[in-house]
Amino acid sequence: MRWLVVGAAGMLGRELVDLLEARDADVRGLTRADVDVADAAAVDSVVRGYDVVVNCTAYTAVDAAETDEPAAFAVNAVGAANLARATWRIGGRFVQVSTDYVFDGAASEPYGPDAPLAPRSAYGRTKAAGEWAVRAECPDHLLVRTAWLYGAHGACFPKTIARVARERGGLDVVDDQLGQPTWTFDVADLVHRLVTAGVPAGTYHGTASGSTSWHGFARAVVGAAGLDPQIVRPTTSAAFERPAPRPAYSVLDHASLTEAGVAPIGAWDARWATAAPSVLAS
Repeated sequence: MRWLVVGAAGMLGRELVDLLEARDADVRGLTRADVDVADAAAVDSVVRGYDVVVNCTAYTAVDAAETDEPAAFAVNAVGAANLARATWRIGGRFVQVSTDYVFDGAASEPYGPDAPLAPRSAYGRTKAAGEWAVRAECPDHLLVRTAWLYGAHGACFPKTIARVARERGGLDVVDDQLGQPTWTFDVADLVHRLVTAGVPAGTYHGTASGSTSWHGFARAVVGAAGLDPQIVRPTTSAAFERPAPRPAYSVLDHASLTEAGVAPIGAWDARWATAAPSVLAS
């Protein structure tokens, strides 16, 4: 089985390439410098010869997308469509990574894979458009939604929190947004398990189990960094207004994984305890 990972310079893409190489898979990673996903002809030329194509590329500047939605759409929707169409033409299986931002964040119980999409931001709209395009262009697709990602490769919430805590001796973090902090290694592992298990085409949620607030996660991060969690003070989203609205509730349901016989990612706090040494050391 030959794998192609597009977006291999990103936090998740690098993790996936590393994991596949460690498991002796035949894998090639492509970065933005290697292929412009918005160029259909270029995409057609690079996917030939692969059995599985994983799209980890994305325009993830959530706030910048509010004033430059066309740029986000070119990557998140047009790029996804081009990759999905090209993969279907060669008879491959396509994996699209999506996000909790396709939902409105107004729920009070975990979002199921088939929950109605209602994005509230430009980023969310473009990712939702990408989901629609993948379903239309490649019937043999796995759409994996994830959220609150952190990892060793690149900037992420835990690294920022640990640095600020050391520099300032205390910080305020919102406690009115709930989600599932998720390690990129676990998402990469889940993608590999889904593909090798030959699960049915469809939508799967690749987030850690359980849930917490950003404040709760920050306290766990500060503790792992050897500092007193009490220096992390709770505050509200109103105190940190940003151009793009953040979902207040980003907890995703894992029922489709269980139905397919694939174990969901473990509890967020246990997985963070395992991930912390490598993430905070990078």
